[in-house]
Amino acid sequence: MQRASDRWISIALSVLMHAVLAGLLVYGWMLFRQPPRPAPTLAIEATVVDARTLKGAVHAPAPAPPAAAPAPQEPEGPPEPSAEELAQRAAERQKAQAAAAQAKEAAEEQAAQEAAAQAQQADEARKAQEKAKADAQRKAEEQKKALEAAALAKSQAQDAQEAQEREADLKRSLAAEEHALAVRAGPALASWQSQIAAKIERAWLRPPTARPGIECVLNVTQVPGGAVTQVSIGDCNGDQAVRESIEAAVYRASPLPPPPDPSLFDRNLKINFKPD
Repeated sequence: MQRASDRWISIALSVLMHAVLAGLLVYGWMLFRQPPRPAPTLAIEATVVDARTLKGAVHAPAPAPPAAAPAPQEPEGPPEPSAEELAQRAAERQKAQAAAAQAKEAAEEQAAQEAAAQAQQADEARKAQEKAKADAQRKAEEQKKALEAAALAKSQAQDAQEAQEREADLKRSLAAEEHALAVRAGPALASWQSQIAAKIERAWLRPPTARPGIECVLNVTQVPGGAVTQVSIGDCNGDQAVRESIEAAVYRASPLPPPPDPSLFDRNLKINFKPD
């Protein structure tokens, strides 16, 4: 990775090489420039004569002044450089061109180094980003697997618990059913039904039409606690008045006696009513 100090040194070297190149170009241009020469002056010959001597003198025509020699023709523009100057200028141009080429090569090399450094930095950043992305993806997959494993373990535990509860319920149901069958096969059920019939008979108001030997089947519906919710008369050898009086007696006998064993409880009872 390139440091900031290296970058400033590269910039300073580039500026210095450009300054040297510019100085060489200015020096070459000044060699071609020559200061202008002063224009030549014409020489005039004259004789000083006293004015008093001219009064008595005969006015004779003055002799024509001698023709001035033509001034030498000066070459226009700067003089042609000598062979040494041309050689020196050529050597300076070569030096300037060499310095410019060297400066250009150094600048190109510096630019190539900076481009390579930037490319390396970009490649390192890309690799770091890819590594971070891969690490994040790996962690996400590990977390997902852990969550799935935990969910599976929890589900298996719940299934096992539910299976145990169902097995326990089944066992309890079977035990209760076996107990109820055992109890119903014994004298307890008959004794409980006799108690219910006796309480209904005590609550029965015998109508005048009732004759001895009445026998009726009572269908009684009760709730836990013995409260009667519905009564219907099945087979009965009594008339309508007898049937209605027996139905009313069942409601008056509510609540019915509780069973001696809770397993004997049944919502729907069938009672053989045979009053004395």
